[in-house]
Amino acid sequence: MDVPIEKKTFSKSKLAMLGGGLAIVALIAFVISQTAGGSKLNVEKERIAINTVTKGVFQENIPVNGIVLPITTIYLDALEGGRVEEKFVEDGAMMKKGEPILRLSNTDLELSLINQETSVYNLLTQMQISQNAARQNTITKLNQFTDVENSLIEAKRVYDLNKILYEKDAIGRQDYESSKNDYTYQKQRMKLAKEVLREDSTSTKQELGQAKSSYVRTQSALELMRRKVGDLVVRAPIDGQLTALDAEIGQSKNKGERLGQIDVLSGYKVRVDIDEHYISRIYNGQKGLVTLNNKPYTLVIKKVFTQVNNGRFQVDMQFEGDVPEGIRRGQNLQIKVALSAEKQAYLIPKGGFFQNTGGNWIFKVSEDGNTAYRVDIRLGSQNTEYYEVVEGLNTGDKVITSSYDTYGETQELILK
Repeated sequence: MDVPIEKKTFSKSKLAMLGGGLAIVALIAFVISQTAGGSKLNVEKERIAINTVTKGVFQENIPVNGIVLPITTIYLDALEGGRVEEKFVEDGAMMKKGEPILRLSNTDLELSLINQETSVYNLLTQMQISQNAARQNTITKLNQFTDVENSLIEAKRVYDLNKILYEKDAIGRQDYESSKNDYTYQKQRMKLAKEVLREDSTSTKQELGQAKSSYVRTQSALELMRRKVGDLVVRAPIDGQLTALDAEIGQSKNKGERLGQIDVLSGYKVRVDIDEHYISRIYNGQKGLVTLNNKPYTLVIKKVFTQVNNGRFQVDMQFEGDVPEGIRRGQNLQIKVALSAEKQAYLIPKGGFFQNTGGNWIFKVSEDGNTAYRVDIRLGSQNTEYYEVVEGLNTGDKVITSSYDTYGETQELILK
């Protein structure tokens, strides 16, 4: 028995799936044809940036941010700890050197001053007593010396007389020898008295010198203690404006604690943060440029802080020549710091193309302006506005400097 064969037909869903597959294959083929070597891509001129290569003065620089600070800042630290008893001025006051800012109290320090003064007065009294005793001792020894001297004179007179009488047999030998021995004895006493007097003078001088030296040291310690107590009154060390004052009545301050600062307003400096990548290329004397109110001003690096924090280091810059009018502390400035001297070079404006090409190639526009094709180039230094072209382009060449994100591996652009 024959079985009838049913004729197969395509459903609408199958036909739709087949059509979709063919469309995908066609799209893939189109993409491959467009991205293959030597492919072309249509681009609207209105959507791209075309710039001309020029030759001019080039200087490598980097953009940095700086903050305006007073030319000099003197910090006020508590030289001695204590309790804030009195404030003479408020934060922001203009100060003259030596004017009081606030007064601290320190009972222990003041008591130490009293004890030191008492020690000095006691030592001075003891010195006076010692000097009086030394003078009295010297007077006594001088009186003794006078007695010895008088005895020597008398013994010599008797000896000389007896010698004459003895030679004339007017007196006996016994009287002569007695007067001779007495004269010899008195000479020895005189010699000893002179030695005692000399040693007494030396000893007195030494004692007096030691006493004076001790007094001077004690007096110096007293003066030091008085200065320490005087430091409880905090005074302005220089003319300027008092800022950041951190002290309230009744507040306790430790020795060395920051109380505030004095800003010298005779000039300004700019504290600049720079990426550590440039630390080997930054040095004193380098210049920067800032534009304020459409007027350029030059700054010079005066100090480089080589300590790196969070990948950045700092420099201090000062204005060379005129200082901008109306500049204020805390104001932020955008500065271009020069890294090289000026020179002549081929230049192209900076653009998004660099992120795609790394500066190794660029799309160069044909002379008729209808197409653009890849050319190999080599870029040198850069600044905030331009790249330096080392090779691959010449003056007058037109290039596309906008982003190449959508171009892929396209070798030629059709400009419409």
